[in-house]
Amino acid sequence: MSIDTRKSAALLAVLETGSFEGAAALLHLTPSAVSQRVSALEAELGAPLVVRTRPCRATRDGERLVQYLRRARLLEQEFEAERSDSARPVPVPLAVNNDTLASWFLPGLSHFLATERITLDLTLDDQDHTYDLLAQGTALAGISSNPHPMRGCTAVPLGAMRYHLVAAPRFVRRWFPKGLIREDARRAPLLVFDRKDDLQAEFLERVLGLPPGSYPCHYVPASDPFRRAIELGIGYGMLPDQQLGARLKNGTLVDLAPDQFSDVMLYWHAWQVQSPVMERLKAAVQDAAAHALIG
Repeated sequence: MSIDTRKSAALLAVLETGSFEGAAALLHLTPSAVSQRVSALEAELGAPLVVRTRPCRATRDGERLVQYLRRARLLEQEFEAERSDSARPVPVPLAVNNDTLASWFLPGLSHFLATERITLDLTLDDQDHTYDLLAQGTALAGISSNPHPMRGCTAVPLGAMRYHLVAAPRFVRRWFPKGLIREDARRAPLLVFDRKDDLQAEFLERVLGLPPGSYPCHYVPASDPFRRAIELGIGYGMLPDQQLGARLKNGTLVDLAPDQFSDVMLYWHAWQVQSPVMERLKAAVQDAAAHALIG
């Protein structure tokens, strides 16, 4: 069946703004008109597409439809951008994990972004959860630690980010004067990115046999403040090589377990059939990853 463009635009607007009122303002319609178009589309497809909560979210069928609608919209925008110099740059929604964005992603893509007529619409999440953003249709491509592609998609290995458990020297003197030992780790405050982040917990359970919840935690959900909190001696935690730089060599930070580390493999998830600009973006991401990650 052919989907009416006005109805599909109403659906996308509701899910992107989170409400029928926001969609109405975006489309210069009344909320009632937007609701009628979405309801008509649901009736035609024989399935509910929107969970009418605050904010509105897509149902399982809605997520699948939105994936295709956003890809179709990208192709239209890309065609217009190539056909006319006055056309707006093509917006590309991507899902990226926080540490990737804070380290190698933008420097590695700077030349590509300076020469291509696109704008990035980035959604951030933990590397274990960016996959969900693709499944929901929030992003057209993204970086995830999940090696399994969705149906109709590919998962291309990019390389691994290597994480080390580190602390400031004064923190080590106070909490780990005898080195990283189990009993001291029960008392020392650990820095954790957020409640989705299990990187530190997995490391302490593997190395010290400490179960999650058996030690105090600070939660600092931003990559640069997270690193800064470690440098300030507020807690200890895991940082990737890309954020460590020369901090271990110059003594700013101390590796608490020099022979132990955690490698997080990253994958580029995208649809098997991509537009030309998405293919070029994929190549740019792979090139940047090849210079920044462990192969």
